[in-house]
Amino acid sequence: MSDDPFAHLKAVQREAWAVFAPLEAVTTMPAAELVRHARVLPQQSVLDVGCGTGVVALTAARLGARVRGLDLAPALIEQAKRNAALGGVEIDFQEGDVEGLPYGNATFDVVLSQFGHMFAPRPEVAIAEMLRVLKPGGTIAFSTWPPEHFVGQMFALVGKYQPPPPGAAPPPQWGDPSIIRERLGKAVTDIMFDRGVMCFPALSPQHYRKVLEETLGPVVNLVQTLQGDASTLASFRAELDGFVGRHLENNMLRQHYLMTRAIKC
Repeated sequence: MSDDPFAHLKAVQREAWAVFAPLEAVTTMPAAELVRHARVLPQQSVLDVGCGTGVVALTAARLGARVRGLDLAPALIEQAKRNAALGGVEIDFQEGDVEGLPYGNATFDVVLSQFGHMFAPRPEVAIAEMLRVLKPGGTIAFSTWPPEHFVGQMFALVGKYQPPPPGAAPPPQWGDPSIIRERLGKAVTDIMFDRGVMCFPALSPQHYRKVLEETLGPVVNLVQTLQGDASTLASFRAELDGFVGRHLENNMLRQHYLMTRAIKC
């Protein structure tokens, strides 16, 4: 039996995120922005944490970096392998947990994560592992959702209907620069931030909600949990539709994100 207090949560996440693949199209351009922000160079050894279908990993590999990718969901790892084969690049993808990375100390020149590591329940464990496998002088860089913008507020709405288990940190905290500085602490120097916008097309709030219910892990899990509670599910859907409707403009949702880069001491 696992001694991980969040083993059940991770098992739920593994299943819920398995259907994420259709969203890779909208995360492909932000992947290039993260790789640019991280200043990835040819021949560098790079780890993509929470790699999903491999959009960041492939982007770095096409620049000539030597890349590995890791994700909790085996279904996404299989899609990442297919993407790498189609793109003609060699990347070592494997299933794994950011809270227990299966790599030695000081293995990588660059450690990246696009909207991935932020879902680990214990930020202090996740960031310690990411820094452990990073070489001194290496770069850690990641993209996250600020709590004050659209996606962060949407996750807060989901959390209202299904709060994280005790001891698990809300993912949008990773979008707050002051919290990021605190979590990185004295282990790094030269912290730099940049911002970007991921544009998501949608014909209506209901169309957008349907996509989330079919692809976005926390929403997938919430809807499954509420299947036996029609009234609460209807309330969530109505509240989400109203929230999305206030942000939908010209058939598009502008989803602002934060990029962080720092150098390990």
